[in-house]
Amino acid sequence: MTSEASPRVAVAGAPEAVKRYIAAARGVGLDPVPTLAPGDIAGFSGLILPGGGDIDPALYGAENCGSADIDRPLDEAQLRLAEAFLRAGKPVLGICKGVQVLNVLFGGDIVQHLPTTPLHRGQRDVTHPVVSLPGSDMERLYGRRYTVNSMHHQGLGRLGDGLVATSRALDGVPESVVHETLPVLGVQWHPERMCFAMARPDAVDGGSVFRLFRSMMET
Repeated sequence: MTSEASPRVAVAGAPEAVKRYIAAARGVGLDPVPTLAPGDIAGFSGLILPGGGDIDPALYGAENCGSADIDRPLDEAQLRLAEAFLRAGKPVLGICKGVQVLNVLFGGDIVQHLPTTPLHRGQRDVTHPVVSLPGSDMERLYGRRYTVNSMHHQGLGRLGDGLVATSRALDGVPESVVHETLPVLGVQWHPERMCFAMARPDAVDGGSVFRLFRSMMET
């Protein structure tokens, strides 16, 4: 349910591809609108970068060494949107591919196929423990150690300028990041598949991530 008081947020994807992100955002009182147009962002309070395929390695200066399901025009549109929102000082939430888009935007790179991929991806979502950085937002939300879902074979490599990992999987892969000065929140897992109608007993409540994102628009 939305109202005039609900912050309007852009979701960087086609409507049919971002339905779960829209449902989760609505669950915390946001008014999500799917768009890939980087033009006038004045009517939006924030941006959600959703999950998806792999980013074109050329965008971070690498050869293709295991990336698949690449959509270069989508990558470029998402990068333009993220840059526009951050230039305007508006919060950005990156989820799975979305956190990787943020890392590339800030000059980082991607591990194109994790040697520990079975920990992070199966035929369906897998779950695994994550350890938070002491004093981080993730520790405040979930505690020092918690369990998330996972469905990815790539991970953040060199972190982009200003990005800080606030939690890691047991193999060291960054599972969440923030920016030192900008309103950025990114998670490698899928909170939209861990909340409301999709809440699961074997993982934390993903709705807390969307609530934190909403709170970033109120500061």
